[in-house]
Amino acid sequence: MVVSAEMCCFCFDVLYCHLYGYQPPRSPRFTNDPYPLFVTWKIGRDKRLRGCIGTFSAMNLHSGLREYTLTRTKTVRKMKSLPYLAFTKDGKSFKTTTIVALKDSRFPPMTRDELPRLFCSVSLLTNFEDVCDYMDWENSKATENLLAMEYLLWPDPFQVGVHGIRIEFINEKGSKRTATYLPEVAKEQGWDHIQTIDSLLRKGGYKAPITNEFRKTIKLTRYRSEKMTMSYTEYLAHRQHHFQNGIGHPLPAYNHYS
Repeated sequence: MVVSAEMCCFCFDVLYCHLYGYQPPRSPRFTNDPYPLFVTWKIGRDKRLRGCIGTFSAMNLHSGLREYTLTRTKTVRKMKSLPYLAFTKDGKSFKTTTIVALKDSRFPPMTRDELPRLFCSVSLLTNFEDVCDYMDWENSKATENLLAMEYLLWPDPFQVGVHGIRIEFINEKGSKRTATYLPEVAKEQGWDHIQTIDSLLRKGGYKAPITNEFRKTIKLTRYRSEKMTMSYTEYLAHRQHHFQNGIGHPLPAYNHYS
């Protein structure tokens, strides 16, 4: 795995330094290879979504994590659907309507008081595959067999929770729209495949009745992600341990750990 706890720590460093007015943390020691990435913030015991932002365009991890911890583009419109991910109009480089830590249009900016209750997740996206069937999230052959032999008992070949999906469709006004959910979203919501697709269509702004014929026009890309999650408490412990043992990137120049 490429994703690491140190990446979550770095995001916490960036947020903490910003909230307290310190100089940004120095560059970390983990790889700076380019990846499509997402940073997700949740809060409280029930881990309510506090923000999520990312890009399908590969970015160097040091600058990408720093940027997506704190910033939001102006190209994203505010949406009233579930607070996950949405694309800009080009369908390639996109950012969510729901976060970021400080400039989210749906949530008030994060505050210092929230830090102890935050959870940070870093997701690196991999294994992108275009598929021809909107139901095919796992294995196209299994999908064909399932459709041809509906009377047989067949284990779910799509494995909700394994793949993230990105859909592209033409809305009722003739405009191309796109939307995506990370792999964990459908499982967390308890959705099956149809419910997930339909939710994505609504999140992407499709307002007309959704028929099976329309679902068949969707262009779908599936992908996987490497994900790491860390609480603020774990962040403090991790920082203390790695600082004392001389590994990990240097602590930011503030006295928060004393």
